[in-house]
Formats: sequence, C-alpha cells, structure tokens
Amino acid sequence: MTPRLRAEQRKAIDALIVDRRLEPVPVDDVRANAFLTLAEDTLIDVAHVRLPQNRYNLAYDASHAVGEALLARYGYRTRSGPGQHEALARFLRIVLDTPPQDADARHFDRMRRARNQMHYEARPVSTADADKAARTALALLSAATPPKDEP
Repeated sequence: MTPRLRAEQRKAIDALIVDRRLEPVPVDDVRANAFLTLAEDTLIDVAHVRLPQNRYNLAYDASHAVGEALLARYGYRTRSGPGQHEALARFLRIVLDTPPQDADARHFDRMRRARNQMHYEARPVSTADADKAARTALALLSAATPPKDEP
C-alpha cells in the first residue's frame, strides 16, 4: 500500500503543480510496477559494466525509473519540457523525506547534477561515485517496492 502523504508533503507537491512542474493524473499501479521492474533489470547490469561513467549512468537510469514509479503510484507525472529530471528529484525529496530514504533522495539530486556535468562538461566519474550511485539506486528501489504480500 502506498503511504499517505502528510499535509506538508501535499503542500510541497501542490507547489510543484502551481509551478507547472508536475500535474495530477490517475494513479497507475501498472505503470508503477513496470518502472520498478525496469529499475530492477537495469540494476542487474550495473555489476557487469566496466567503466565508471557507464555504471553511473545505469544507476542514474534505475533511480530515475524508481522516481517514475513513485509518481505513478501517487498519481502525478512531470510536465513536458526542460527541468523534468529536476522536478522528479524534488518529488523524490518530498515523498522520501524520512531517514534513511531522505539521504538517498537528496543523493539522487546530486547524481542528476553530476550526470549533467558529465554529459555537458565531460567531467569524469570516479569508481567511488559509480559505486555510491548504484547503492543509492538500490536503496531507492527498496524504499519504493511494496512488500511481497502487497501489489
């Protein structure tokens, strides 16, 4: 079962809607589960990739898929246009705001910025960064995956 949003979380999400970063849509558990499966499948490959930047990208993609799953579970989607990944990062920080998941949600936003630097400024990614990204993706997946006895 998806945890209910607290009043302060709803208020923060409402601000993203007003800012035209998110929009409400029907809750879609099928879409959520498909994104969780995508994240799981992507994480399987991380251990088999040699170059840190490629491992980092896969871990980022898995984390992003987890964010998409949570958006679908709560009945939101990012609006089309620039800033979708940043809006997703903000959403994750709102929804996963208690320890230990809050640290992983904040790290996803750092991953997003580092990935942009890698893509647009050719900044390298270290093995340690790639390892941390993989751990973050796994933790986010765990936080977003309902217990086996739930849908």
